[in-house]
Amino acid sequence: MPTNGWTLRRRVVAMLAVVGVLLVALAGAEAVVASQNRQYTDAALTETGPLRVHGQELLSVMLDQETGVRGYAVSGDRADLVPYEEGVRQERDIVAAINLLIDDYPGIAQELRLVEERAEQWRSTVAEPVINATTANGPAAGQALLNDQARQQFDGIRSAIEALQAEILTARDRVVTEIERTGDLLVLLLIVAAVVVVLAGTVLLLSLEKMVVRPLTSLAGQVREVADGDYRHRIAGEGPPEFLALAEDVDSMRQKIARELDEVREARERIEWVNSQLQKQAEELVRSNRDLEQFAYVASHDLQEPLRKVASFCQLLQRRYAGQLDERADQYIAFAVDGAQRMQRLINDLLAFSRIGRLTTGFTDVDLNRVMAEVAGQTEAGRQYADAELTWSELPVIRGEEPLLTNLLVNLVSNSVKFRRPDVPPKVHVSARLVDGEWEISCQDNGIGIEPEFADKIFVIFQRLHSKDAYPGTGIGLAIVKKIVEYHGGRVWVDTGTPEGTAIRFTLPARDEDVEAAVAAEAAEDAATGEDAADPATDGPVDADADAATGAAVDDGGADRSGPAVRQARRQDTPDPAGEPGGGTGGTKETVG
Repeated sequence: MPTNGWTLRRRVVAMLAVVGVLLVALAGAEAVVASQNRQYTDAALTETGPLRVHGQELLSVMLDQETGVRGYAVSGDRADLVPYEEGVRQERDIVAAINLLIDDYPGIAQELRLVEERAEQWRSTVAEPVINATTANGPAAGQALLNDQARQQFDGIRSAIEALQAEILTARDRVVTEIERTGDLLVLLLIVAAVVVVLAGTVLLLSLEKMVVRPLTSLAGQVREVADGDYRHRIAGEGPPEFLALAEDVDSMRQKIARELDEVREARERIEWVNSQLQKQAEELVRSNRDLEQFAYVASHDLQEPLRKVASFCQLLQRRYAGQLDERADQYIAFAVDGAQRMQRLINDLLAFSRIGRLTTGFTDVDLNRVMAEVAGQTEAGRQYADAELTWSELPVIRGEEPLLTNLLVNLVSNSVKFRRPDVPPKVHVSARLVDGEWEISCQDNGIGIEPEFADKIFVIFQRLHSKDAYPGTGIGLAIVKKIVEYHGGRVWVDTGTPEGTAIRFTLPARDEDVEAAVAAEAAEDAATGEDAADPATDGPVDADADAATGAAVDDGGADRSGPAVRQARRQDTPDPAGEPGGGTGGTKETVG
């Protein structure tokens, strides 16, 4: 019997090996017995059975011989000897057939030899003399030889054949007995094999119950106790070494979980403390935001009111006393007016910057073509002063806040017009293309350009690359652009690879229906042409650019939506009375009230 130190695998393998050896032995014995049974069955079918038939035929041909001899002795007709002659030939064939089947039956061979001797003796002492006498002296002479002694000799043949048949029957009975014995033994071996299988299955079930089911049930119960919250319950195993190792591993996992739960409990306490601190900070931020709102109100009303007075009275001084004072006094008054106006623009820009994402109207579907028409109207004065040309390709509809997007594009267009090259009429073009589920919108101009090392600095608030005398402004416009783009879930950058001017690009998320339409159009184009198409609506990134030279002029109120893909807005020959149009925010004003 296996010891307790044996593993479950070893126990199962040992049990299966024993059962396998028994079944193989039984199978071998069954094969031997089945082979013997088949041999005895073949003997009964192909030997003893035919021997019985041949024995009956042998008696029949001997009777034919005796009948043929008697008929010839009576009639003297040679035709009556045909049964005798045919019987002799058949006798030889039958004896030959019997000799082929009696190799394993010496008793039958002995009886057959006795039959052959008596038959030969009868023919030599009775049949041949009768035939010769009848042929020579007539039927009477032949009949005289058929006496009682002749009949006794033929009766001896009959007795020998009967003895042969009895020996054949005995041999057949022995074969049948062996068939029954081997069949019974085969059935017995099958029963023994079935008993071995049943016993092995029973032992296996009992062993599994003892070695597998009970230990697993106990282990599962202990695991459920731990799962119910008793993480301090030690899990103990029983049964084979595998289950003991499993129990140890589960207990190690329990200990680790218990330690981690302690750490989680401590972390939760720390998080609760942090949450309380964050709650306090949130309340402080709420108070701070209220203060900022109050500041915005003050900045938009109370702070600007003195500035307006200063600017107004300085302008009055400038108009009334211009030319009456010395040149330095006129210069001082001009400085005061310019400073007050720039302070007003700075306050407005800061308010606009602080309100982005805070004072929201909610996202809606915004047609950027309509936005560009509004942008053209707001930047009209500055473009007229600079003789600037504004064009745009067919632009998409996106989800966003229309006022913010208008402010965004006004800042970009105003910057493009402001940072122009001397003696070169500014040209600004806005386009869009679909790239990876986003609309990439570009604002391209032919201005002075931006050096690559300053490409990231221009989006920092109050960051200026030129003096205010060269290019006036507050330095907040592109910071507002960046904040609006990021508020809409996009990103903005300067394309430093443009050969001329400046290209500022930003992304805005595309609507699902636009992406699906682009994919469907591309699939239809591929199906129709079998190759990449040049149509920007389906080939690679969807580019909404078109030839700006084919655009239609925009009137004062907006863009021509029924015209070609490119819209144009151009104003000429009207000077800008204020100098710089709208500062960094394109001239938009915001107030808090």
